[in-house]
Order: sequence, then structure tokens, then C-alpha cells
Amino acid sequence: MIDFDHGISAIDTGFFRPQFDASHIIIERGRAAFIDCGTNYSIPRLLDALKQKGLGVDAVDWLILTHVHLDHAGGAGLLMQQLPQAKLVVHPRGARHMINPSQLVAGATAVYGAEEIERSYGTLVPVPAQRVIEAPDGHVIDLAGRALLCLDTPGHARHHISIYDAASRTFFTGDTFGLSYREFDTSKGAFILPTSTPVQFEPDALKASIARMLEREPQQMFLTHYSRVTDVARLARDLYVQIDAMVAIARAHASDADRHARIADDLADLYTSRARAHGCTMDAAQIRGLLEMDIELNTQGLEVWLDKSK
Repeated sequence: MIDFDHGISAIDTGFFRPQFDASHIIIERGRAAFIDCGTNYSIPRLLDALKQKGLGVDAVDWLILTHVHLDHAGGAGLLMQQLPQAKLVVHPRGARHMINPSQLVAGATAVYGAEEIERSYGTLVPVPAQRVIEAPDGHVIDLAGRALLCLDTPGHARHHISIYDAASRTFFTGDTFGLSYREFDTSKGAFILPTSTPVQFEPDALKASIARMLEREPQQMFLTHYSRVTDVARLARDLYVQIDAMVAIARAHASDADRHARIADDLADLYTSRARAHGCTMDAAQIRGLLEMDIELNTQGLEVWLDKSK
């Protein structure tokens, strides 16, 4: 667990590799909120973080989900069973998937396969409907008098909210503000790339969501992958450039027989060249190895977007 100012801490959920997937906890006057929770296998880590903070499970008022992709929300039902006072907050489009996760599991299984779903996420547990709060655009969560504002931020997914904490001038961005792995940090700061994970990537909406967050002049962003980044304006510019580049790559190979492989190779080249320009000293194989999962998912997402665009 890494502690930051304003009662914010990052918890490594243990998903996939170290410093890949984070849950964040906000503590205000002895009351707590989790933002994203990882998978079923992450729950012991989150409960241990509470203990380290000297808090019991009854001190948690909220579990807030940025969206319902399983690396963010797969453990929600199991965690809620351990949090007797908590309500779950989620985008209106995602609420039904927390109450009945069968369609969510079916969609993820189509992408990853049943064996991988069980290995990585376990069996999803439904959340009772009376414990689910839908958060439309502008919804405000009260954490012991500390206002957490939910903004509708599509582009990565249509069921995505980002949470603004005015007390710390912070957004908790889920996947809308991209991915920034700490292995790529250099003297120039953080390295970032967008995520077009299937099946709801919408480039124009994603750029609009980023711009909307920038209007509040946040000082820092907390990403699920992975935790805090600063220098927000520069990173936003980097995201805009790469979103356009990814769209151009997808369109260039739209009619290719080997479309998937060509898009994946070009994405790998794009991210490698940008990482090198950022001062990353890893060789190309190391860079591609760290980004292998994201290259594959971004490729799939771009292909879904291409097919929908037709």
C-alpha cells in the first residue's frame, strides 16, 4: 500500500503482475470509500489495507466502481459481502451487471475464454439491488462531508464514471485517462497510453471526456493502471496524439486479410517509439512484453470499432 496526501492510498490488487492494477481508498474522518476493487482474488488485500489503517469493515461507506470491466469490478460482490455498511456506486448502465453479472461474465468469456475467466477472476457474486446506487452525470457521493463528484466519461466504455475529489483536486479516472505503468517512468515523468479495450471504444467521446476532466484543472490523476500521475496537461496531450494515431493505424489496415496482426504490430511500434522518446532504456522486446496484454486488447477494441463504423 502506498499512502498519498488527503487520506488517499493505493492498494495493489495483485492482478496480473505487481503495479498493474490498483484499488484506491479514501479516508475522511474515520469513514472510508474504495474506488475500484480488482477481482475476487484481490479482496484479502483490500481488507488487509483496512486493518493497516486501523479501520474495521463497518467503517466503509462506499464501494465506487469507475466501470464494470472485471479487473475493476470483478470482486465487487464478494467485497460487498464483507462490508456491512457499504453501498455500491456505479454508472446507471453498469448497475444491472452488478445485480446480475451473468451477461458481464458471458461477454468477458467471449473475449478471454472460460478457463481464463475462472483463473483470473473467479466466480462473480451478485450485489443485492437495494445496495446498488446508480450514479448519473453530476451525482455527488458524501463521504463524511467530503464531496465526491461523479462525471459520465465515455470513450473507453459507455458505463464509465470518473470521480472528482475537490478536496485534493484529484480525479480517479479508471481507464478514461489511459494506462501509465510505473516501469516506464523516467526523468521526464510518467509515460501514458490510451486503452481501447473492447467493446465500446469511441475515440471522439474519449477525447471529449479527457477534455472535460481538464476543465477542472486537476493536479493529479489516480489511474487503475497504475495509480497516481501528475503533469496532467502533458499527459492529456500525449493521449490525444495517440488516440488519433491508433485510429489511423486501424483505418490503414481495415481491409487487410491479416488485419489483427498488422494492427498489433503497428501499435507495438507506436508505443515502443514513444517510450524510447520518453527516455525508456528497455529494449523493444521488454517494452512489448510489458505491454503485450494491452496491445492485444487495444487491437481487439480497434477492430470492434472498425466493424461498428462500417
